[in-house]
Amino acid sequence: MGTFFYMLLAFLVGVLVGWFIWGRLRGELDSLRGDMDRTRSERDRLRADADRLTGELDVCRGARADLERQLAEAQGAKTGATKAAIPAPSALMSTSAPAKTSTAKTAPAKSTPAKTAPKKPAAAKAAAAPTASASKAAASKTSATANKAAPAAKKVPAGKATAPAGKPDSLRRLIGIGPVNERKLHGLGVRTYAQIAAWTAADIKRIEDVLQFDGRIERERWIEQAKLLAAGDEKEFARRFPTAGTASNT
Repeated sequence: MGTFFYMLLAFLVGVLVGWFIWGRLRGELDSLRGDMDRTRSERDRLRADADRLTGELDVCRGARADLERQLAEAQGAKTGATKAAIPAPSALMSTSAPAKTSTAKTAPAKSTPAKTAPKKPAAAKAAAAPTASASKAAASKTSATANKAAPAAKKVPAGKATAPAGKPDSLRRLIGIGPVNERKLHGLGVRTYAQIAAWTAADIKRIEDVLQFDGRIERERWIEQAKLLAAGDEKEFARRFPTAGTASNT
């Protein structure tokens, strides 16, 4: 009787321990299943974000391609306009060259009558008169061409002036001019501080229209910076614009 009681007691204790262990294992199993479900939902969310970012990247690439195409077309149009404007000085030179030639050719005509003056003074005067009138006409044509060319030269804005010969200035020293803006300014023919310092209000408006700025040149005081650098006043430039770089603005 006592043995049966102990065996029954041991059986009950074993059942209780097993039930306790099974409950613990079942709780951990449920926790692992919950963690797995959360991991799956997080994975799905990350996949959706990746798809959305991929779509936005494709849109940005398309916009970049459009901007590069527009920039190439604008540079091509500007290059064509520059090439079309270059032959004007050669035309002026070709117009003035015949005048010098005609003047040089008429010079001997004046000396020839001088030798024949003792024999035929009347004939010498008659020959010299048409030659002098032709020289005066050629000189008047040359002066009129030069007068017409002078106002045209004055109308060229400072920003469009051809860059002076020699090494260009480092425009990236100016606050607001980085590598991209420096390349754009070089494309417009602006390569020195003196050119920027000589800009007028019309030049500023034209440059801002081309670079798609909105009051940035005046806001960042490009002209004031360029005047100091063009004058070589490094000390005053460093005092007024301490955030500007010594070699570049990056």
